[in-house]
Amino acid sequence: MTCATDMETTTAAALRTDRAGGPTVVLGIESSCDETAVALVRRNTDGSGTILSNVVRSQWEQHRPFGGVVPEIAARAHIECIAEITGDALATAGADSGGIGWAEIDCIAATAGPGLVGGLLVGLTFAKGLALAHGKPFLAINHLEAHALTVGLTDAIRPPYLLLLVSGGHTQTVLVRDIDDYHRIGSTIDDALGEAFDKTAKILGLGFPGGPAVEAAARDGDAARFALPRPLHGRAEPHFSFAGLKTAIRREAERQQPLDDATIADLTASFEAAVCASVIDRVQLAHRLAGDLTAPVRDLPIVVAGGVAANKRLRGALETLGAECGVAVYFPPIALCTDNGAMIAWAGAERYVRGLTSELDVAARARWPLDESAAPIIGAGRHGPNA
Repeated sequence: MTCATDMETTTAAALRTDRAGGPTVVLGIESSCDETAVALVRRNTDGSGTILSNVVRSQWEQHRPFGGVVPEIAARAHIECIAEITGDALATAGADSGGIGWAEIDCIAATAGPGLVGGLLVGLTFAKGLALAHGKPFLAINHLEAHALTVGLTDAIRPPYLLLLVSGGHTQTVLVRDIDDYHRIGSTIDDALGEAFDKTAKILGLGFPGGPAVEAAARDGDAARFALPRPLHGRAEPHFSFAGLKTAIRREAERQQPLDDATIADLTASFEAAVCASVIDRVQLAHRLAGDLTAPVRDLPIVVAGGVAANKRLRGALETLGAECGVAVYFPPIALCTDNGAMIAWAGAERYVRGLTSELDVAARARWPLDESAAPIIGAGRHGPNA
């Protein structure tokens, strides 16, 4: 396991403020997939945020032999370390004064969905126990909402904005009108973008996790060598599709056998180029549609979140789009693109100050769309898109 800790720390003494109108300190727990994460975040009285500690423990080594996340292994790994890293998060927030005590914490937040139910139950149950034991309010957090709101913590950006969420399980564009007010514009009808990266890595024998492996392989590749499809490019419906691109990679890899390093580099670079072209086309359409629903389209920022937002080529393509269109584009820091406790704590803080707390009998949800009123997408299966 690997561990990354505290992006920013402060002293416990600085947290002891009058709770009536003072800062809000939230402990956030994330366990929806293959990272166990706990963080403490302070929401200041002006609405800005400060990360007090952020501990993330990954499970890549446990899942690597299987080429993907195994739910039972993930749940067991969460159980093994969640108490330990909670202690680490408390100790590293204000480490120079002995850490933070429960008296300085206003509430406890945990991911309740969407995600792998076994992992969700570990974090959710642990958080409920802490809330009950220490007499703290509890907040059940939508993992997607946490990604959507991270830009408020990192860049003090407030809604409305267009969210592009790109992760292993979700690819969608959402108009974020306000906290707890979301309008889905487009979603994937088949594979999420992160899943397409993982499957491409598996086809080419690059290992797990696929996103970083594909990006590393593509670094010196020729993106023009292979003419791969740009799924749904130019279509009027604002959705995404990546299954055909994944299939094209597999067929091209079969034609190029035996694969050498140069061919793999060119295939992955061509894959990234196709992904960027498809995403840019879809985001441009979603931005126009979102502008019709809220502020003038020229004024609506674009916020990119989720694990795939760490991909440098995609970030560059979206930054270029923003510059060409005169639209501000925001990304979380790389460390906050993937799953982490700071985003859960921040979403908890934003909900807590609005009085949106949860009951302790709230259940874990494998599926939990941001926009629960959105109509099913034709072609997305009987359950509809993941979000």
